[in-house]
Amino acid sequence: MVRAALKSLLGRKLRLLMSTFAIVLGVAFVAGSLVFSDTLSRSFTALFASTVGDVVVRPVGGQTVDGTPSTRTVPAALLDELRTLPGAARVDGNVNAFGVFVVDKKNKVVGGFGPPAIGANWTTAPAGHGLEGLSITVGHEPHGSDEVVLDARTAAKADYFVGERVHLVTAANRASLTPRLVGIADFEHGGSLNGATLAIFDTATAQRLFLGGKDAFTDVWVTARAGVSQAELRDQVATVLPATVEAVTGDKAADEAASQLLDAISFLTTFLLIFAGIALVVGAFLIVNTFSMLVAQRSRELALLRALGASKRQVTWSVQLEAFVLGAVGSTLGLGLGVLLAMGIRAFFARYGLDLSGQPLIFAPRTVVAAYAVGVLVTMAAAWLPARRTSRIAPVQALRDDVALPESALHRRLLLGAVLTVLGLGLLYLGLFSDAPHGGYLVGGGVLAILLGVSSASPVISQPFLALTRATYGALFGSVGRLAGQNALRNPRRTTATASALMIGLTLACTMAIVGDSAKSSIDKSVADNFIGDFVVSNVFGGPFSPSIANRMAKVDGVERIVRERYAFVKRDGDRQGMAATDPAEIDGLNLRTPTGSTADLRDGTVLLAKKWAADHDLGIGDSVTLQMPTGKQTYGVVGTFEDNPLVFTPILTTLKTLTDAGFPDQDNALVVFARDQVGVQHDLEQVVADLPIVTVKNEAEFAQEQRAPIDQFVKLIYALLGLALVIAVLGIVNTLALSVIERTREVGLLRAIGLSRAQLRWMITLESVVIAVLGALLGVVLGIGFGVALMYALRDQGLEVISVPTSQLAVFLVLALLIGVLAAVFPARRAARLDILRAIATE
Repeated sequence: MVRAALKSLLGRKLRLLMSTFAIVLGVAFVAGSLVFSDTLSRSFTALFASTVGDVVVRPVGGQTVDGTPSTRTVPAALLDELRTLPGAARVDGNVNAFGVFVVDKKNKVVGGFGPPAIGANWTTAPAGHGLEGLSITVGHEPHGSDEVVLDARTAAKADYFVGERVHLVTAANRASLTPRLVGIADFEHGGSLNGATLAIFDTATAQRLFLGGKDAFTDVWVTARAGVSQAELRDQVATVLPATVEAVTGDKAADEAASQLLDAISFLTTFLLIFAGIALVVGAFLIVNTFSMLVAQRSRELALLRALGASKRQVTWSVQLEAFVLGAVGSTLGLGLGVLLAMGIRAFFARYGLDLSGQPLIFAPRTVVAAYAVGVLVTMAAAWLPARRTSRIAPVQALRDDVALPESALHRRLLLGAVLTVLGLGLLYLGLFSDAPHGGYLVGGGVLAILLGVSSASPVISQPFLALTRATYGALFGSVGRLAGQNALRNPRRTTATASALMIGLTLACTMAIVGDSAKSSIDKSVADNFIGDFVVSNVFGGPFSPSIANRMAKVDGVERIVRERYAFVKRDGDRQGMAATDPAEIDGLNLRTPTGSTADLRDGTVLLAKKWAADHDLGIGDSVTLQMPTGKQTYGVVGTFEDNPLVFTPILTTLKTLTDAGFPDQDNALVVFARDQVGVQHDLEQVVADLPIVTVKNEAEFAQEQRAPIDQFVKLIYALLGLALVIAVLGIVNTLALSVIERTREVGLLRAIGLSRAQLRWMITLESVVIAVLGALLGVVLGIGFGVALMYALRDQGLEVISVPTSQLAVFLVLALLIGVLAAVFPARRAARLDILRAIATE
């Protein structure tokens, strides 16, 4: 039986390899995601291990929730006391700041998105455990306010050489700097900053730029003497520290930093694995269809095996053995393709600053196990139902000239489909419209259940469409059209199973089209209804910028007033929460609508809350909100609520001084500018930031466009990934038609014998393919509209008030389906037309 199964597999190599391609893509996504994730994890773990000392002394609350330095520092006087400890070999103070961008000679920012732009002071302190840190490989260390050192990758990318002036943009009071490059820093024996940019000054200059001249440090490294462990040194250090400063081992500090960053970007792996799941689900339809047709075509062969003494179980497991081999081959190819995919992902993110080019790919054992487990199990599970159907073959059927494998009753498929659809609707409702935990999983499970339910019931619900198609084809294309329509209708289970693969891809594509179009329409409406002032000034990377910019813009002729806005992340009850701040004297410029309270009541130490957020948390005037700030837990009184506003992105609004008193830097995130003459003033405002490429000046239309841009990029990325699912669906149609031609070889020969030309035969098969593609497209568009509208309705309280169905895009999807149907038929139709008539008629 094993030999028979393997010979059967080798006899149908091309057909089965087409099915394998679906598994290859799915496994490649799984393997590629895991390889990239492991590479990312190892890279950041190694990086942070080389950027901490044996013991790190840091202020309590020295970092904000998003990992940037707060204004809390370690006093310089403490270093002398630390040097007296018996376990300390040396003590070095560090000054670090984020938002120090390097601008190249073409006035373009190096990096920007993703990895941070760091400013620091130069020290020769060794990393923990004696690990190699950065060293000066070209030139010398910086001295004085007019000298800077850059990391090697940044200097090369910006095309700067030692001796040249470097253009830097900071979020500190001095917005623009042009020091001379005096050195290049690098890891001499390999290593990378993973795309971060680093500008290094001497300690006095760094303190003046980033700490306002205060004789202090953002943290301190204490290096252990030989034979002293990190834990022992930490305990010694802790005995001399004040309550506002803490000591942690370098290992702990590195783990915390790496874990925080990896948690923040873990969505990348999840995102890719979701599409791996989509590819595998679509591929499963192709495998089910392929094995169903192969088992049906081999039914006489299998019956003969039964007549020769093979048991039902042996025949069933012979098909499963074929599936196992197919899954193993697909997993092996997918594993290799996954490595290439991981390299592609690495190159893709390098374009956006996350440069891992200096890191080798990590090929962990879990990747191999996951790849083979996924590929083999999905293939065998998909082949199980067709394999089970072989048990219905009786040995006596081997004596018949033709054997038809009995189809499952359509009413049972309809019942199963109805149950799955109802279950899916319930899960979808819970995920979208209730506060049930793990809502995302419920939505995903609901969507999958509905797709499977519609697929199961589609042989019944699609029969009117198939009957209409047969009649329409007959009217338009005569006998060829009637034959094509009858062929599609004669086996609705097979037709709809093939169409279902295309349905899944188009359902998700249509859903994302509606979500994207609705989100952009909601942004346009919100900006049109609530935009205030004449211009908005912001950082193109979403971060802060120098407060000196507002001071300079206020002096521009024609500017009447400027409203500063700042944003920060804090914690409330352990959860991350956004918080905004503005000047109480200028708050009326934001044109906030306050259902309760008044903007005039906002003062230092108080907050205004977004109306819906306040209602969700049962808060109102007179209540208080306790937030975890860099300076510790702080309680603020609620003085009112405000309606949604496109320029206030957070549900909590306070004053500028409240934020700075809580330990946040004196940096702006946005400016609202009011002017007398828009045209003339915009040019003058742009001249203020002409040498600051991270800062832009936008009018209402430009601001709306900037808000829409990320949505467009995200939707395009989704389309690109869903394109792989559509490729699998096209292969499914090709495979089904190719197997159908083989199954109908005698029929094709008879049609040719009675006068059907090659061109008519090709046209007939093309029309069959179009039926499958259009059916899948119609089901996909209908389900996509339903999912998209439901999702946007559930998000209506999140500021996405407009539900927009992009009919032009949906029409493009339908036209694309027609094109898919025509292209998918090329190979099967060509093969059918080349059949020898006499041999085809003689085929059993």
